Amino acid sequence: MNLFQKKIEPRCIYCTHGRALNETQVVCARKGVMSAGSHCRSFKYDPLKRTPPRPAKLPGSSIPDEDFKL
Repeated sequence: MNLFQKKIEPRCIYCTHGRALNETQVVCARKGVMSAGSHCRSFKYDPLKRTPPRPAKLPGSSIPDEDFKL
């Protein structure tokens, strides 16, 4: 499973220059107060600021463990 994808949609909330002010606004060191979903040319991705999506559950998750034993 690849947690750090190479093609991330640029957003101010994931940028190294931004600090979260609240859920919808980010304080950028270069541009000032910005929307969390916007971005600019000086965007630099910081993987530690991004929370990856949760993995999907298998539809047959109620299968007993005995079915997986040899």
